[in-house]
Amino acid sequence: MNTPNKLTLSRIILSPIFMVFFLMENVYCRALSLLIFTVAALTDLWDGHLARKYGIVTGFGKFMDPLADKILTSTAFISFAALGYVQAWMIMLIIIREFFITGLRSLAAYRGLVISPSLSAKFKTALQMTTIVVILLYINLKTIMPALGYEGDFFELELVTQIFDWMVLITMVVTVLTGIDYLIKNGRILKGVLK
Repeated sequence: MNTPNKLTLSRIILSPIFMVFFLMENVYCRALSLLIFTVAALTDLWDGHLARKYGIVTGFGKFMDPLADKILTSTAFISFAALGYVQAWMIMLIIIREFFITGLRSLAAYRGLVISPSLSAKFKTALQMTTIVVILLYINLKTIMPALGYEGDFFELELVTQIFDWMVLITMVVTVLTGIDYLIKNGRILKGVLK
């Protein structure tokens, strides 16, 4: 169990902890959830950096690292849907695509075939993280600002909900399209893996 793998496991452990604190209607819990998510997201960058720098690549890491990413992002999206900030059906499509493709990649990795993420897949991940961070920051501000005495109408604007809907819709479309692109480009490899 090397350091990158420990960081990967910590991301999985932090995901449900983030959800518990985030779903509590409390200023301190919401602020703590933002901190937990930030730390978890940074472990993704750090474990990848360490693995590349020291050449630490293991079968466990190939399998668990992408899974840990999906668990973290899915936990955030599910939390947003639970509070009514995003449409549940969009989140379901994102999650189904993520775990389906991750399952195929993990199966390929288990059989010794490494399928590296494409540029479009990296863009998809960046888009997902950006969407999550924007919504997470808004919800935190909406919780914290009234506690500080600020009672602005900004936090109740219908426009904000519409913006979130469009952000998640674009994220969902890109996520699904990259999944289709993945299947097309790696069709032959995946057929061999599934035999």
